[in-house]
Amino acid sequence: MITLHHLENSRSQRILWLLEELGVDYQVKHYQRDPKTMLAPPELYKIHPLGKSPVITDGEQTIAESGAIIEYLINAYGREQFKPAPNTAEEMQYTYWMHYAEGSLMPLLVMTLIFTRIPESPMPFLVRPVAKGICSRVKSEFLTPRAQEQLAFVEQHLSQNEWFTGEQLSGADFQMSFPLEAAGSRTDLKSTCPNIVKWLERVHARKAYQRGLEKGGPYDYA
Repeated sequence: MITLHHLENSRSQRILWLLEELGVDYQVKHYQRDPKTMLAPPELYKIHPLGKSPVITDGEQTIAESGAIIEYLINAYGREQFKPAPNTAEEMQYTYWMHYAEGSLMPLLVMTLIFTRIPESPMPFLVRPVAKGICSRVKSEFLTPRAQEQLAFVEQHLSQNEWFTGEQLSGADFQMSFPLEAAGSRTDLKSTCPNIVKWLERVHARKAYQRGLEKGGPYDYA
């Protein structure tokens, strides 16, 4: 049986959604973040050397990285679902968005979060205004404009497509769900990215997604 090692408020939520869409038998092992560092607990290192989530075990196999897990599950259990036919325009879109999610969009969101939290960290009193000023400038002059550019790019694509590869839900949608949920939790997308908002609403309305939420527990980004 598949075991999903699920860390709260993490990328593993999209794996729960996929598992529910596939209708396969699986179990969930829950992990909580350290309340001070917000990092994954040491127990995850017993599952994978990098101690990250999501990780799945399936028989003798241990698979990490969301994209690799999504590809594995679709290939092993998808019964030709959630992946476009080979050598089609849809397959090229599928490959692109599978890589784009963590290669282009997510790094900007992570860096924005880091530079938001740095001024809130313990530091000498005289250092705080300097750190706050530097972080604010990095965000306003570099991170925010580039994140907005990326979101506008996604918005334009979804203005012409119901799902990321066209009319059919695919692995690219599972992969893109976490960065767009994270962006939506920190940015008011309704005025600037209505098609991203509509896409998120379609995702969240799916029965399989809702079942995944029930099994995963509290999730701040839905």
